[in-house]
Amino acid sequence: MMHDDWWRGAAIYQIYPRSFRDSNGDGVGDLTGIAAKLDYVASLGVDALWISPFFVSPMRDFGYDVADHCAVDPVFGTLPDFDRLLQRAHALGLKVIVDLVCGHTADTHTWFRESRASRDNARADWYVWADSRPDGTPPNNWLSVFGGAAWHWEPRRRQYYLHHFLASQPTLNLHHPAVIEAMLAIMRFWLDRGVDGFRIDAVDFFVHDPALRDNPAKPPADGAAPAKLFALQNHIHDMVQPDVGTLLNRFRRLADEYPGAVLLGEVSSQEGAFDRIVRYTAAGRGLHMAYTLRPLRSASLDEGLGHALAEIAAAGDAGWLCWSFSNHDVERAASRWNPAREREAPPDPAFVRLLLALLLSLRGSICLYQGEELGLTEASLEFADLRDPFGITYYPEFRGRDGSRTPIPWRSDQTHAGFTTAEKPWLPVPAEHHCASVADQENDPASPLHAWRRLIALRQAHPALLHGSLRRLDLSPPLIGFERVDEAERLLCVFNPSGRPIRIALAAYREAAVLDEYGDAGPRAGDGATLPPFGVFFAALDRAAVASAASAEANAVR
Repeated sequence: MMHDDWWRGAAIYQIYPRSFRDSNGDGVGDLTGIAAKLDYVASLGVDALWISPFFVSPMRDFGYDVADHCAVDPVFGTLPDFDRLLQRAHALGLKVIVDLVCGHTADTHTWFRESRASRDNARADWYVWADSRPDGTPPNNWLSVFGGAAWHWEPRRRQYYLHHFLASQPTLNLHHPAVIEAMLAIMRFWLDRGVDGFRIDAVDFFVHDPALRDNPAKPPADGAAPAKLFALQNHIHDMVQPDVGTLLNRFRRLADEYPGAVLLGEVSSQEGAFDRIVRYTAAGRGLHMAYTLRPLRSASLDEGLGHALAEIAAAGDAGWLCWSFSNHDVERAASRWNPAREREAPPDPAFVRLLLALLLSLRGSICLYQGEELGLTEASLEFADLRDPFGITYYPEFRGRDGSRTPIPWRSDQTHAGFTTAEKPWLPVPAEHHCASVADQENDPASPLHAWRRLIALRQAHPALLHGSLRRLDLSPPLIGFERVDEAERLLCVFNPSGRPIRIALAAYREAAVLDEYGDAGPRAGDGATLPPFGVFFAALDRAAVASAASAEANAVR
């Protein structure tokens, strides 16, 4: 049986329900489809699954615009369907985390229908309302992530309401005690039903400056206006407010009433993300763990992760990070960080394996996005196939999030790769994903799927990888390397994310026992070894030397 701190070092599998498995032939994945594939999820060696929103919604933002937090949308099934899924997951030893979207609702939510009706009803202040400026323009210069002003005029109240995302996603007023109590009641509903925690959406947007002060400008370095105007401001008043911690403390006190329940937060990519993760997760007062999209905004792996590890070192290790390389909001890592991208070539299979090895070697917990274990690449969709309003608005410069949300390929010999029996799924299954199907990879010992299973077994066999500290090595780019250390062992991990062989020096690690089964380094020659393109090097260091590990020089490897 797992302990209450099961989440430390855990591997969490993210399921985007629309695209996982369709059980009833309507072209959209559902809860029964998820339940039918839980044996597969369990076979991945993960500890938990996070299911993206399946609640009642008008689906303008495909579930992140919630109209009823305590009911299942009919497209996904029913509450009894969820209960059966939960029971089956628990029987397989899997924890289940569900989304908590509490910064905004759909404009069809009963709360907003009442709030917009007048300025003097019981829920009049449950959302963020403000008068116009004297000339009728919005109250301030705040911008929506999805484009344009973050304010929408409501003629019934003769006021503007705030929306950080779509205009149909009005922002809740989380300064209001009644709104906080309503969110706590939603959490209790799901916790009483047996869920093991929540992934909390868009934490940095929870509270705003009550004075509604303008954000300062952030002119682009090259002077050219970006397609997404959100980047032209320093977001110091519309988000990342100090009061976020107070709200998270309330959520944590409730979660602590349910042994083993966890809170996983999503932190934005704004400056200081890792400092905020430490604040939000330290000392047991707020979130248990959090992840940020910040490293995922970089065009290359060595740049994104190198900067991230430096920022983490500066922030300190008091909190608990959850790493994610891919999810439903960003381009799939196999494409985003593909070194052959400029040549429009697919990623080398060795590079896909390197990504999995690196993810599983980092300090903290990890989220694996569905299909990442298959090495799926970003789908390139035609405009007519797009469903994401973000992508439709910015096409073709930005194609939105649909490319990472296409259905999971289960069998290459079936229509739509076995995802659905419908004539047309909600998003197409790319032709190149058929040959990466689960069934095909199960039969290929060299596949990413089998690499994932070998690598997670490595992680679970080494306490240093699960819970140990991480000491970054000062390597010459593009190498990425670090030591993982706990009281029982000390491991060396070095990665070559480039397409050329690189020699690494091992003079400072003469006692290293190379884990050949999991690495790619050539035979050790003298004081070094050669990492091939996209090579991975794992070595167990002398356990007796753990006590002196703190004095080891950070640039011991060259």
